[in-house]
Amino acid sequence: MAISGTAYDPKLFQFLIAAQDAYGTINGASGNAYIALDVDSIGSPTLGINQTLDVRSGSRVLLESNFFQDNIASVKEISVSGTATTASLDLMLSHLTLDSSVPYAIATNVATSSFKAASDTSGNKALSVIMKSAASNSDLVFKDCFITSLTLSGDAGTEGGRVKFSATFQSGTKVASGELTATDVAVDTAITANDYFMSGWDADDRIIAGVANGVISSFSLTVDNPMVFGPGVISTGYEQAVRSGEISATASFSVLYDNNFLDMFERFNTTQAAGATTGATLMNHQASLANEYFGFKFPKSIITEVSFNEGPSMMLDVSVKAIGSGSADLFEIAC
Repeated sequence: MAISGTAYDPKLFQFLIAAQDAYGTINGASGNAYIALDVDSIGSPTLGINQTLDVRSGSRVLLESNFFQDNIASVKEISVSGTATTASLDLMLSHLTLDSSVPYAIATNVATSSFKAASDTSGNKALSVIMKSAASNSDLVFKDCFITSLTLSGDAGTEGGRVKFSATFQSGTKVASGELTATDVAVDTAITANDYFMSGWDADDRIIAGVANGVISSFSLTVDNPMVFGPGVISTGYEQAVRSGEISATASFSVLYDNNFLDMFERFNTTQAAGATTGATLMNHQASLANEYFGFKFPKSIITEVSFNEGPSMMLDVSVKAIGSGSADLFEIAC
């Protein structure tokens, strides 16, 4: 075969996600809408292929008969980052939290959730992920994907405080023949301009562990909801996919060291007490979260770190973690 000489601009690649109707079945042309994420760049997926490259007795070199490869008992991982828009956040947050309405929340008494061979109508489906190639008939298709970590962040000095996202997807299902050279998949919901900005938050509703009126330079909110694949394997991959392990929500802020926040070291070291919340954390345009406005709330939270951050003005880096009470939600996010 001669050199083709064809090249493709990385910006022509796209990242699509859609909710599946059933576990084990890729979302089809007549299924749920494929939403295009507003990504900065498309990274390479980790296929998790198992290879044995050990030299067997009888030879000092690796023989082709010694080589072993398995693509069934493996976890595929895909990471992506970009700008948070309404359509993409609605799907990702409803999927991650198992909640179908705004504000998306996790209850503090949440149980494990098994997804094997399960279908539902509440928006709590596994996802199909398409890494859409700029070349024809070369899309990478992954089914039975779950978001295990989602970070939402913003910086007042970058893009006017526009909210960005980064997400990690995992799948324990085998990538079948032809799914890494799939025919072209159509984009049902194109990238829209429904962006969110830190400037939408009201002053007295910028609260960190009970302290209000924070002047926020930057923030980062991370929700982790891990998946466990296994224990058994069948011809299509791991036999079970379960949401298990600690669900956590943490947030970090760079906040102005002003009269409202002079005692944060004291609050962290002395005031904060074992077995109790230090206060609520809220970033929002009003006291309660609402649809079509980006905001988040930890009804109860604790401080996990405080440190100085020198700049044109002295800042504080403050980190908090949401804690449960057995009744109130662990966290809430609106968009």
